[in-house]
Amino acid sequence: MSKIVTSANQQNDALFVLIKSLTKSEKRQFNLYVGRLGGNIDAKFFSLFKFLEKLKIYDEKVIINSGIVSKQQLSNLKAHLYKQILISLRLNPAHKNIRIQIREQLDFATVLYQKGLYKQSLKLLDKAKHLALENEEKNIAYEIVELEKVIETQYITRSLSNRADQLSVQAKDLSLQNVMASKLSNLSLQLYSHLLQNGYVKNNEELEFVNAYFYSKLPKYKFNNLGFREKLWLYKSHLWFSFLTQDFIQSYKYASKWVDLFREDKKYVVLHPVFYLKGINYLLEASFFVKKASTFKQELASFEEEIEQNTIPLNTNTELLIFQYLYANKLHLHFLEATFSEGEYLVEIINKKIEKYKNRLDNHYIVMLYYKIACLYFGMGKNELCIEYLQTIIKSKNISAAEDLQCFARILNLIAHYECGLDYDLERQFVDTYKYLLKMENLQEVQKVFLTSIRDLSDVFPHEIKNEFKKIHTKLKKYEDHPYEKRAFLYLDILSWLESKIENKPIALIIKEKLNSPHKNKNF
Repeated sequence: MSKIVTSANQQNDALFVLIKSLTKSEKRQFNLYVGRLGGNIDAKFFSLFKFLEKLKIYDEKVIINSGIVSKQQLSNLKAHLYKQILISLRLNPAHKNIRIQIREQLDFATVLYQKGLYKQSLKLLDKAKHLALENEEKNIAYEIVELEKVIETQYITRSLSNRADQLSVQAKDLSLQNVMASKLSNLSLQLYSHLLQNGYVKNNEELEFVNAYFYSKLPKYKFNNLGFREKLWLYKSHLWFSFLTQDFIQSYKYASKWVDLFREDKKYVVLHPVFYLKGINYLLEASFFVKKASTFKQELASFEEEIEQNTIPLNTNTELLIFQYLYANKLHLHFLEATFSEGEYLVEIINKKIEKYKNRLDNHYIVMLYYKIACLYFGMGKNELCIEYLQTIIKSKNISAAEDLQCFARILNLIAHYECGLDYDLERQFVDTYKYLLKMENLQEVQKVFLTSIRDLSDVFPHEIKNEFKKIHTKLKKYEDHPYEKRAFLYLDILSWLESKIENKPIALIIKEKLNSPHKNKNF
């Protein structure tokens, strides 16, 4: 198992991380770019590049001792090298997306305008504008129209008598659309920020605040007037709102709308692959939360097929997201169907990929995957391996993981110790868990009830243990559909574990029985 990378990370130097992210073809491109002028091959910035390329861990002392550059010059040389790499990447055909192409045409037109070649400039701008509008790049389209207006004041084409009116109307329409997109994107960003900082709503007061905020900031709109971009931000805003309020049916609804927006016109998958990938992930996540098993399997299979057929453009960014989303959801499928043992093969693959992407992978995602692997082993009854992964999370002091994950890692760790019969260590684990949870400002009733109850088990006689489990189950069952407490069961299926103890059955069997029953079930 790979160690979790600390947030400080020794690799957090921006230049070093950029160099390590380069593919073989991008490095080859940079070598060609530098070699376009003979003198550059011996330049200090290129020597620094070759040195950093071979360095495994960023160490400023080692760089200075290499003799390439003095300590005083290092900062400036790094900045120059960083800029040269970015220029090289911009020239790389693999990074020539629509936005860069349009921006490039706008730059060319600006150069022609400054040379006084107005007619040539306007011709280029017109082509760029059509390309921008066709691909919903309305901010750049607005810039283009504004430059057209400037040029028209100095060069009257006379080809169209209403040219000025046309440009004015077009500028006004684009401005209104951009304002709408800006308001919706601001709302989406603020809701997402609130979710990261505060988590789901925990009481009526928080619910009232989020409701008031959302509906006061949601701009008035006519749906038929919205373009792709505005609809995307609208669906995102509703999605974050539904996650905040734990209305997962609505989360599913708006994640579906988000994905359908791309499927209605496949060109947007190519233009905005990151947004498409995120939409798929939220659709799978929402399907998992509301236990739409058939939909989940269908969407996951469709996602895998798109990956195999290279429907989604592959670059260093999308490659990372595909890994995160695909394997997290592959684990979810085994949780949904309680086929834990069948999912064990994923562990080795995930660990290898974590090692591969560790310099670019956010620590939160590493913790999330480790927690899911721990849940997989717990479902299999391999509690020692479950504890191993949980301890990796718990012992990482500097990790920037979500509190919820840290909290439930400790609770699952406690349960796994109990299952292993590690009674000698159980009391210490309990004290450590309780101390940590007390520091949390948003400790849930589910967590309080469970912790108090499991501690009392140590004083129960063996023949009374089953009745005690029944009592704990009764206490927790009432929170299963509680508007503010139900999220606890999204992280850990405590109820199914208790039922497995009461009925003396493996937890996987309990979950499978629930899956085939008409009643709701709550899995990992």
